[in-house]
Amino acid sequence: MRRREFLKWSFVAAGAGRMAGPSFGAAPGTPGDIIGDIARETVFRGRDGGVTWFSTRACAVPSSGGTRVLMLMAQITGSDYFGPVHETETADGGKTWSEPRPVPGLGRRPADNGTEEGSCDFVPEYHAPTKTVLAMGHNVFYRGGKFFRDQPPRQAVYAVRDAAGQWSGPRRFRWDDPRGGYIYTSNCAQRVTMPDGDVIVPLSFGPNEKARSVATVRCSFDGRELAVRAMGTVLNNPVGRGLLEPSVARVGGRFFMTLRAEDERGYVSASDDGLTWAPQIAWAWDDGEPITMSTTQQRWLTHSEQLYLVYTRKTEENQKVMRWRSPLFVSLVDRERLRLIRATERVVLPLVGDPINDPQGVAHLGNFHVEPISPDESWVTVGEVIPKTWRGDVLLARIRWARPNRMAE
Repeated sequence: MRRREFLKWSFVAAGAGRMAGPSFGAAPGTPGDIIGDIARETVFRGRDGGVTWFSTRACAVPSSGGTRVLMLMAQITGSDYFGPVHETETADGGKTWSEPRPVPGLGRRPADNGTEEGSCDFVPEYHAPTKTVLAMGHNVFYRGGKFFRDQPPRQAVYAVRDAAGQWSGPRRFRWDDPRGGYIYTSNCAQRVTMPDGDVIVPLSFGPNEKARSVATVRCSFDGRELAVRAMGTVLNNPVGRGLLEPSVARVGGRFFMTLRAEDERGYVSASDDGLTWAPQIAWAWDDGEPITMSTTQQRWLTHSEQLYLVYTRKTEENQKVMRWRSPLFVSLVDRERLRLIRATERVVLPLVGDPINDPQGVAHLGNFHVEPISPDESWVTVGEVIPKTWRGDVLLARIRWARPNRMAE
């Protein structure tokens, strides 16, 4: 088992670095904001020569000995160039983590045209009705030591971990619709498990590389097979590759979906049943000012009383940083108007480096995950990557609640 390292972070000025201390930030005091504070830690070191882990996504798994936390991740050595999916666990709230080990079947295998097929971008979520972990990602192709974009079809893939910790092999998620002839995927996505065990799965899909659409599907899941029961409203955006990497949350009996796009905006939609979605609108502040984002992810931070969004955006400090992928922010969502409340914004993980004179030396934080761990804490996990070295640490930010989160009980 590996001991975690406690670190405090300073928000960037040129050359900012890391300092000792357990926590950072305080609640702004805006009515309705129930984040108490945010504590930050380094889980695995990759900056100083260790493995650089990416797609670091955790989920809480109840067990007879108390809650364990499982995290999936993969080594990254270049743009979209991933090694086999690994798992690591903690049984003591993140004080120690097991040595990462490969997940059986989620490595690479020979494919057509001299390529290798692998699996990546997996998100594990505990499925309480079957006492299993359902992990969803997609397949990926490599050739000549690089990501090979032109090898269709790209498809959603899932694997199942049983109560004894044994994994199934990878399984294709069957969605035989011609609209997903080039790609259909549920990578990097937050899903919703319904009381009857069905799962609301968001899909991004397209018949070619451009103009992907988004929809949700309601699926049955018996602990082994995930099967589509119904498909919902299709949302579109004609710019770039369209709509990507949707995530779904449910708070107060209503469903919410956030969407990555390529027109300097992120989008949001709402639904009463998880299938019928209103037309998406661009994320904006509560005063109506649009928020400038750039083709990167947003994730939901859910509490039984409130809904938050974790995201990146353009600021005065990060204008030279690719896609403005640092720092990582969180804000309270106005669920009626589908806007972010500006007064509640705070930094989850700060920008580290010199964004003016050395933007390639700034660690990117755009590929992250958010998960409720206990009534007192939700975690944000991210594998940072410094573009000029392809190195980075695995970071953990603990969102500590001012009032218990009943969704995590």
